[in-house]
Amino acid sequence: MEKVYEIYIKTSPERLWKAITDPEMRSKYNFGVRIRSDWTPGSSYLSSHPAGSGPLVEGENVEVDPPRRLVQTMRALWDEDVKKEGTSRVTWEIEPVGDSCRLTVTHDQLREGANEELYGGWPMILSGLKTLLETGELLTTPGSLMYAAQSPSSAKR
Repeated sequence: MEKVYEIYIKTSPERLWKAITDPEMRSKYNFGVRIRSDWTPGSSYLSSHPAGSGPLVEGENVEVDPPRRLVQTMRALWDEDVKKEGTSRVTWEIEPVGDSCRLTVTHDQLREGANEELYGGWPMILSGLKTLLETGELLTTPGSLMYAAQSPSSAKR
């Protein structure tokens, strides 16, 4: 199964890349979750919440081509149901369009009927990314506030 999300953001490719890979920036639109990696091909990454006791997501950076493309494996760890789903793949593609960028996020290698918690948060995450880069503000939808304020097991992708 494959889920594809496309969004246009008024920013530069370099600034968008930084927002995807910088732990502080990413936590602002990703439910408070921080990501750690050295962003080299073949390196690992871990995502965790400051209030948590362990990683929420782990994976490998398969392709790292700043500021154009990032391909990562993803293994969700926040509860037993998502752990059973195994590893999927997330591809971030950045394409300049005038004074903006088209960001396409493809979450694939999901089994048919995969747990929606694996991919259901992408629209909110990407909306928060757009809001942050275009306005400097945090997205304040009820869902984004709820996930940011709750325990790490609630910080779902």
